Order: sequence, then structure tokens, then C-alpha cells
Amino acid sequence: MPGKKKAVRRKKQPTHKRTASASQSALTLAEKKCILLDSLKTAYKKQYDALQPIPYIKDRLYCVDKVFVEGGIEHVLETQSENSQKERLSSYKDIFKTDSSSRSYTRRIVKGEAGYGKSTLTLQLAYDWCNGVQDSPVSAADVLILLKLRQLGNVRSIYKAIKVILLSSELRLNSKDIKDILQRCTTVKIILDGFDEYPNREKSNRSDIWRIIKSKLFETFDVTLTTRFIPTDFERSSPKRLELIGFDKTARDQYIRKAITGENNENAVDKIKRGLRENPILDDICEVPLFFVTFAHMTHERDDFRKFKSVTDFFMYMFKCFHSHTRNKSNDENVVSYYAKCENNHVELDKVAFEGLNSENQQITWNKKQLRQRLGKQFYDMYLRVGILVEEEILEDSNRESSSGDIKTNTEVRFYHKIFCEWYASFRLAIVTANTNNAFELEQILGKMDPFDLQYVFRFACGLNRTSAGKIIEHLKKKKDCDKFAILCILEQNGDVEEIRKTVTELCSKEVVISYDDNKLLQRSTVQLLQIASSHDIPISDLKLTWSFSKVDNNTIILRSGIAIPSLSSLEKLLVNAGTDKPELTEEDIVGLLNYVLPSEKFRKLWFLNCTLPASIRPEKIPEELKRKDVKVVWPSNACHLDLQSGKWKKADDIQTITELCSQGVLISSKDTVSVQRSAIELMLKTSSHNVSTSSMGHVSTKHVEIFYYIITPRPPYFEEE
Repeated sequence: MPGKKKAVRRKKQPTHKRTASASQSALTLAEKKCILLDSLKTAYKKQYDALQPIPYIKDRLYCVDKVFVEGGIEHVLETQSENSQKERLSSYKDIFKTDSSSRSYTRRIVKGEAGYGKSTLTLQLAYDWCNGVQDSPVSAADVLILLKLRQLGNVRSIYKAIKVILLSSELRLNSKDIKDILQRCTTVKIILDGFDEYPNREKSNRSDIWRIIKSKLFETFDVTLTTRFIPTDFERSSPKRLELIGFDKTARDQYIRKAITGENNENAVDKIKRGLRENPILDDICEVPLFFVTFAHMTHERDDFRKFKSVTDFFMYMFKCFHSHTRNKSNDENVVSYYAKCENNHVELDKVAFEGLNSENQQITWNKKQLRQRLGKQFYDMYLRVGILVEEEILEDSNRESSSGDIKTNTEVRFYHKIFCEWYASFRLAIVTANTNNAFELEQILGKMDPFDLQYVFRFACGLNRTSAGKIIEHLKKKKDCDKFAILCILEQNGDVEEIRKTVTELCSKEVVISYDDNKLLQRSTVQLLQIASSHDIPISDLKLTWSFSKVDNNTIILRSGIAIPSLSSLEKLLVNAGTDKPELTEEDIVGLLNYVLPSEKFRKLWFLNCTLPASIRPEKIPEELKRKDVKVVWPSNACHLDLQSGKWKKADDIQTITELCSQGVLISSKDTVSVQRSAIELMLKTSSHNVSTSSMGHVSTKHVEIFYYIITPRPPYFEEE
């Protein structure tokens, strides 16, 4: 009966060893280098020729060059600053270029959230090197080493890792040969993919990988590390830092045409785009390349793609499609049976995933034999066929260097992607959090889980279980910097609308900040929160755009990230804090913002901070309807407000405007211009004369203010002698 042959470990013949040894000694270093290069290119070709966009489509593999599309990449210019400035790169090929200050780097780190295409980028670079792609920054390198760090196991030697993972079948080279070759190369580029999945990431003194990161090994080699988070030792050094920011509309269109429909099939292209338009919740998450690729392929191949209420809803459908595909194939002759009960009953797998993620050192791979025994052979084999689980050979370290025939590997099992692991872990999290009785029990469960590292576990759990959602959201709102993340979890709920309304009302009653430093997921979630509030007529008391404003286009605010904030009918106050890259706002910007706030009947205050504004606005450009409303447009740094009738800035004289300008304190900075400093002091004088209290200075003595003013401006116009 035909079937798979059982693997047999054969006894090595001594003659093979002697032959290999004799062959090694007869080769020159140049010949060994040629063997190394050929072997590396063969190994990389196997990887970049076998991309699998969707787990269950195993009979259709893609070459990376046929599906790779450039997503956004930003260069973080000030790595030590909390409000780092970032520069958008025009291409992935610019990753290796010197920056605007002509500084060159031998160490760089590419950071990206789960699903943002870090590994796909490394495979494209491997393709470029193997095929000598013109203009690629890696093509001219003597040697390119690409290692997936999750495969290294406990191996400490970089040379042994290269030998076993990339040259396992090449008997003519050993670890020492690899070391000798690399030391004599002029240009070596090393790419270490997936530091967050590296088994030894916590053992900083025991492996070559850490020595490379700290520049204690391969100091002159060019090293690039990809990761979901920044290693501590990299934070203290000065690598070039880059961030993957996902797919914009142009990248999505390119992927559809390049990988799915072809250039001229407009009907098929429109079908996918229409599916995206009909699912606004997916329009946001589809900036994550993994989600978009899955969505695009499934929309193209299925006729029953539907609307989704949340990311959880989409994932639920996606996994049903995975199982449906395998179930349909099992109806073919001579195909292994499909076990329907395993599709919905995955409690033990949920526990495995949750235990792995809910620990100080996350476990994302498992021993095949142990996992198969725990899950059951039937269940394990089926999830392997569906593509949810993936087997991978991991290097087993030994203290001695041996011939290739003696090298041992273990078969480890992982999820197709870490997000899949988070999906199954969320089922367990939903159950255990729903059963907690108090905040202490909840903290015991959630204490080890970082919401920003495992955001989908929290979001999915909230989408799966309403009781769990309420407890998780309350827990997050009490944690530092997690109140925004709670928004994402709120939007996953498919339950009581009133519960969602109550939470949205509470969040919007306080200052809502969209900062340039917020990642896109948080920015999008905040915008969704504002839209929910607006659609339910919930007052948005104070919206602050901190260094994030770019422009107004067709009554829609466009953030620097490219995310749009549509008109909000319940907005009451808007504060625009200009960034260092755009300190000057034009008349067009101001008029655009005036038109933006016009539809809101509740709107009362528009603030401009850290801005240079035009001396006046042409009155005919100011909306007539706005002139009839009680709206204040203030410029605190110049201590003035905009007269909507004349379009001119006027100094504050009435108590109401003075109080408004002082409501957030009066600040005089050494970086301010003399005119701005004078305006602030004028405001302080008026504050004192009207006995107005400021939030940061309290009641100010007129005498002290006059003395202070005279010190800064020795010849103030107010005190000139007649």
C-alpha cells in the first residue's frame, strides 16, 4: 500500500568521513568560498520560492519577488527622544543607505508589529543577493547570511548555526571553514530575523548572537536585526532604527495586481476593493500586510465573503474558511479523513497557546512528540494539514564540534504565525477572566501579559466573551498608558450597545489625544472611538492633536501618518499642536480647520499651540455660518484670539478671553521669540489686573510681573518716559 516511508537513521560509514575529510583538505580557500556561496544561494532559493500567503493553500507556493510589495518604512532620527522625528523612506533599498547627515551604520534594527512583513522583507533581500538585482543594497556583498533566530535553539556558535541551518547537506565545509571564509571577506551582510522569537534572547552573555548585537563580534560586518520590540542592549547603543508602518492604498493595489489578479483583470480587482469598502472595520486592519494578504486572497477565491463587525468576527470567519478548505479536499479519493469535532473543540490547544504567552519568557515553539501526545494524534495531524500548526527543524546544541553527520535536530512545532497563537490563547483568556471574582484574581492572570506586545489576545478575548470584555477593559483603563488600548478592546464587543455607549461617553468626557508617537493601530482606534461618539451624539469634550496634524482635505483632517479623521458632529473643542517639521500653518490650514469644525453644533473652541500663524485671515474665507456662532479661535502663545468678522488677531482684553487663554497655564520659554515672550508677559499683566487665576501660576502680583517684564525687556513700550 503506498504511503510515506518511515525515516530511518542510518549508521554512518567510516569511509564517508575519510572521503569528506580528504576532500576538505584538498580544497583551497577560494574553492571553499565558491562552495559556501553556492550552498547559501541554494538554501535561500528554497525559502524565497516557497511563500505561502494563506496557510491552507499548500499546493500554490509563490516566489517572494512575485508577491513582495513595498509597505511604508520610516527612519527614526532621534532614538533617544520620546518624541522622535521620523523620515519616510522611498524604498526598502534605502534601509542600507547613509542618512541625511551622511552617517553610515554597521548595525540597524528593523522594528515591526506582528504581520507587518519583516520576514518577507528579509527574503526579498536574499532574493536580491542571489540574483544580483540591480540597485539592491545587498547585491554587491561578498556574502549574505540570513538566519531565522527561532531555528537556533540553544546553539551558541554563529558558525555552527550557519553550517547546520544553511549548509546541512554540504559535507565539504565545516564550521571552521565558514569562520575562515568570513574573516577574509571584504563585505559581509548579516540579517538576523525575528529577535522576539529567539530562544536565547534573555541570555545576553552566552551566545554569539548577543556578541554581534553588542558589536563584540563582527564589528565591521553589516548587521540587520528584525524584531517586534527593541532589545535593551540596542537601546543603549546607536544602531540605525527603522520601523515598518504597513500597507497604504497604493501598496494594496499593487499587491492585488501583482500577486492575485494580474494587471488587466479590472473586474477581479474591483471585487476585492469592493469587499474592503463594504468592511470599514477591515479597512483599518488591512494596513497590516498579513491581514490584507489574507483578506485579498480569500475575497478573490470565495463568493460568500461578508461584512464583519470586528477583527474577532473576521478571524472567526477566516479560520472557518481554513477548515472548510481542508474539509472539502478530504472528500477527494485517497485523502485523509477530516474530523469535524476537532474544528470547534480546541480547548487543549487554547491552553497550550495561553500557557506559552502568559509567561515571563514566552514559549512559541513546542516539542513535536510532547505536543502531539498532549493534543492527541488525530487533532495534531489535522491542524498540521489545515496549516494552523507548522513543523520546523530546530538545531540541538552540543559542546563539541562534530561532523555534519553527527549534528542533531529536534522537530519543533509552532503556529503558522504568532497572531494565530494569540487567537487560540484568547479563548482560554476569555474563560479564565470571566470566572474571576475580584481585581486581585484578574491581576494574577493578566499581570504577566503586556497588552502592547499581545494586543490581539486581549482584543480577541473581548470579542469572544462579553463578561470577560467588561473585566479586561476595566483592568486596562486602570493601567498606565493603557486607556487608549482599551478602545481597541471596546470596539471588539458585539454585545450590548448601551455598555459600549457608556464606556465611550466616559472616555470622551476627558481629553482625547492623538499623538504623532502613537502607533497606527492606536491612532485608528482613537479615530474609531471618535466616530462612534459622533454617530451617537456623545460629546467629545476635548480633542488634542499633538504633533500629528498634517492638513485638511475635503473637510477631513489628515494626520501625518496618513490616517483620516472625518467630520465629527459632537466635537466641542479642538487643539492643534504643530510639530517641529511643520511649525507654520498657512491660511489654507486655518480655513480648512474652520470649515472642519463647522458641522458640529456643539463646537466652541479652536486652539493653536506651538504654531506660527499668518498675521490675518481674509474675512471672505471665514465661513459666514461660523461668524454667527459663539466660537473662540485662540492663539495662546501670542496671547490673542481671532476676530471672525475682520479676520485679524486681537489681543485679549475681556475677562472671558483672558481666562480662556490662561486655562492651561502661561509658559515663557527661552526658545520663544521676543514677540512671543512679550505677548505672554502682557497676558500675565492683564491676568493680574483682572485678578484672574492661571492653572499653573495662581494669582500673580502686578508688582512682580512688572519687575519681571522690565528685566526681560529693558525698554518696554508701556513704561517709556513721556
